[in-house]
Amino acid sequence: MSGDTVECFNCGHANPSWAQVCRSCGAPIRPDGPAGGAPRGIFPTDQASLISIGGTVGAIALAIVLGLFLSGLIPAIPPVTPSPIPSISTSPSASPSAVPSVLESVGPSGSATALIGTVTFGTGINADTREVTGPTTTFTAGMTFAHSIRLTEPFDVNVILEEVVRVGDDGGETVVQERAANELTVQANLMIAAFHVADAATLSDPEVWGTGNFILRVFRGAELLAEGSFSLS
Repeated sequence: MSGDTVECFNCGHANPSWAQVCRSCGAPIRPDGPAGGAPRGIFPTDQASLISIGGTVGAIALAIVLGLFLSGLIPAIPPVTPSPIPSISTSPSASPSAVPSVLESVGPSGSATALIGTVTFGTGINADTREVTGPTTTFTAGMTFAHSIRLTEPFDVNVILEEVVRVGDDGGETVVQERAANELTVQANLMIAAFHVADAATLSDPEVWGTGNFILRVFRGAELLAEGSFSLS
């Protein structure tokens, strides 16, 4: 305390000597000397203290009211919903396109061979289409033995070869006509040819093919083009 002021024991602020509370922190002041006849009590009654306290309370109230007012003007920030992470989908594997089946036959060597032609047997031949008529695979004496050969491409040669084998009960094959011994003339630009024997009895003769089950194979050089099975009795 010095002169007309007294220091607050709480915060050290210089207050008038007659102040009963600190004008800075509001703590009660117990001055060491006489207070100059200023009124003493629990609550300050001097005008300066009351103005200071009123200003502080007013500032606090104004701050509260202003805060409430601004909170009503500023819209609330909507909650942020995280965007879903797109899942990585696996493209369906493309289905393999159907591969057309290729007819295969077991050739003389026993290996599977893709054939580009077919052999059809019958009792006659259509002169216009070169297809057989009266289709059958079983021949007896007095029947015409006819067969037609159809390829998926032109013969591309003028001569084809035919081999005939007899098939035994055990599946074994016996050659009864060598391919080199039976050359047949065809038109190179065509894909079909037909041939016939007037009487199957000629073929079933023991000196020729004999009777039983047979396979007729058609060759273009060494290439197997087609084959078909028939029987003679």
